[in-house]
Amino acid sequence: MTAQVDASIDEIINHYVGKFADKVESAVFFPVRYCSEGGVSFGYPENFCSTGTDVAAPLILIWLVLASFYFTFYLGFINVRYFKHAIDLVRGKFDKGDDDGQINRFQALATSLSGTVGLGNIAGVAIAVSVGGPGAVLWMIIMGFFAMSLKFAEVTFGVKYRHHPDKGDLSIVYGGPMYYLRDSFNNRNIPFIGGVLAALFAFCCILGSIGGGNLFQANQAYQQVLNVSTGGLHDFLAGNAWLFGVALAFIVGIVIIGGIKSIAKFTSTLVPIMGGIYLLAGLIVIGLHYDQIGAGLKDIVRMAFSLEAGIGGFLGVLLQGVKRAAFSNESGLGSAAIVHAAAQTDKPVSQGFVGMLGPFIDTIIICTVTGLVIVITGAYKGGVGVEGVQLTSDAFAQGISWFPYVLALTVFLFAFSTLITWSYYGQKAAAYLFGENIYVELGYKFFFLLIIVVGCSMDLGKVVSLSEAFLFIMGIPNIIGLYFLSRELKRDVKDYKGYIKNVEAEMKAENKA
Repeated sequence: MTAQVDASIDEIINHYVGKFADKVESAVFFPVRYCSEGGVSFGYPENFCSTGTDVAAPLILIWLVLASFYFTFYLGFINVRYFKHAIDLVRGKFDKGDDDGQINRFQALATSLSGTVGLGNIAGVAIAVSVGGPGAVLWMIIMGFFAMSLKFAEVTFGVKYRHHPDKGDLSIVYGGPMYYLRDSFNNRNIPFIGGVLAALFAFCCILGSIGGGNLFQANQAYQQVLNVSTGGLHDFLAGNAWLFGVALAFIVGIVIIGGIKSIAKFTSTLVPIMGGIYLLAGLIVIGLHYDQIGAGLKDIVRMAFSLEAGIGGFLGVLLQGVKRAAFSNESGLGSAAIVHAAAQTDKPVSQGFVGMLGPFIDTIIICTVTGLVIVITGAYKGGVGVEGVQLTSDAFAQGISWFPYVLALTVFLFAFSTLITWSYYGQKAAAYLFGENIYVELGYKFFFLLIIVVGCSMDLGKVVSLSEAFLFIMGIPNIIGLYFLSRELKRDVKDYKGYIKNVEAEMKAENKA
């Protein structure tokens, strides 16, 4: 009886949400389509490509890609010129210890990574390779490279325009795109535009936090534990998903109730551990297939630029790589700017450099390892539908038979960390819309924990698809604001360059003395 009631509730939710979700998805992911016969078309025309081999690129993806290219070239490849400086900043080389903020630079980076390093690095890469072939890996790396500059821009403004509600305690901060959208337009006497863009961003951030940052992550954490359990434990979990949800909500609650300092302390420990476990497992598999590394790399490069399948085939490979990179590192969506705004610094540009390391770690390192494992083991040749995690699991199993259990643990940790970070993003967005006070924040936290139980127990269907659409809507107002502030950003970088030269000169003088 219970199962029937649960099923009917899921069906009712998906029925009513489904139609709305389809319309929102169609609008957000409105495509530009290419067919060798029909050329280029916008939207969803019927009988556009009789061969059925057309390639569709969502306009929102093109929007993110163009912004990544723009800021990279406009700032003179800042992601290359200041890469070493970014590492020095994370190491604390230029820390003074008395700056405004709640968490240190490394904690801000780790917390941001805990929200982006997840199933996109595992399942997303597998889907990209299985659909687009090995060449998609190279395009992921290239997109990750350009995304670093876009991440730099949004993190810099997240810190620069952060807000201190209590002037007597400057360690308490609120920041993110909603604040730099609002204040930058206010400063130029066009408050209506800034207010609308900021409210749109905050609203979509809350919905994205509930769906992609909660329901989907909780559901996947439950499914992974269920998949590796056996016997009586498996039967118990299969019939009591809500109990797993309660337990998961409890441990997430322990972390998030303490606020950003508690979240940052936890993620700065968890992220290196879970990332290290995953990378070590991947490198072991790669090492066991060392004789295939050369051939695998050759296939990746060759197939990234291959025209054997025509221009449509080439664009398909490129699109898969770019799409999965954008979905994975979230550059341009503005989410990372919310947590980096809490970093202890009085130099916003410096934290921007720290933030740009996110796509490097998330996409260029972790996604590349996943792609190499899949390519050199040949696991992708068997094909895969949407079960991306299973393809990655099969690839890992070709190293050591019990590696899929390591992968299951990693997937659970990735989902868990994403839950923690997106609770903070949604909390700050709610505070912007409904009031910067403890009651709004606590109310959102408890609501978020309740949603975890729901996520483990229900068939998500169109709910998650809808929430993912809202996540990408965040990129529209955010990038509009970044373009609007680009000249200001270039001036800030120039000023920071002069500042850091003086600091380095002083440090050299002190060392000589």
